[in-house]
Amino acid sequence: MNENHTTQTCSCCGVIPASSPKGRAGLRIREWVCSECGTARDRDTNAAKNILAAGYRRLAAGITFSLGR
Repeated sequence: MNENHTTQTCSCCGVIPASSPKGRAGLRIREWVCSECGTARDRDTNAAKNILAAGYRRLAAGITFSLGR
């Protein structure tokens, strides 16, 4: 699973808004408000929700795995 942009993408509307934390300087920003939908976001909770949603999408699509044979 690719975790890129999980802290920047709003878990409510799915957009990477201009107001989201960016780059190394953005690491200090713990909370932000989405400039698209107005929802208040906690950086870590937002990322967790995005990663959970990605996991659900993979489950819905069917995850294939190898038993090492």
